[in-house]
Amino acid sequence: MNVIQTALPGVLILEPKVFGDSRGFFLESYNARVFSEATGIDPVFVQDNHSRSTRGVLRGLHFQIKRMQGKLVRVAHGRVFDVAVDVRRDSSHFGRWVGVELSDDMPYRMFWIPPGFAHAFLVLSESADFLYKATDYYAPEHERCILWNDPDIGIEWPLEGIGDPLLSEKDRAGLLLKDAEACY
Repeated sequence: MNVIQTALPGVLILEPKVFGDSRGFFLESYNARVFSEATGIDPVFVQDNHSRSTRGVLRGLHFQIKRMQGKLVRVAHGRVFDVAVDVRRDSSHFGRWVGVELSDDMPYRMFWIPPGFAHAFLVLSESADFLYKATDYYAPEHERCILWNDPDIGIEWPLEGIGDPLLSEKDRAGLLLKDAEACY
């Protein structure tokens, strides 16, 4: 497995080995031993999620203040811009973000977002199937949402040709990071 460090310590881009020929490809999308040996991290995943969204949908920035979730994400179909934001108040990287494009052109590329980070993605293709594994269960009473365009974070969303993103009510009501509860 190829592990690529990002500008935020602990947030990783992962590329497992892919075996391909004229028939297509095969890969292990997750192998606990390989993941641990490559990253030094031993997550216990308790939930798998699959979402399908259309072009211009932006989901996030979501995180849980208790029962924090680490997420291993990838795109099975389509193309997204995926973002992690450090929301740990005691972190020297608090409020910083990193983004990566995930797509079915590289269906083996994954993004590891550790607990203590907010997560969001913007769909760039006509539709996208987004898959992710979580290290804790969804707990709506602990979920928080930061406004996707918080100027203090300054995420550079690739909105050209998309215009205003399509948001849920929850995401429209997101708070600025400075006003939100954060992880400790």
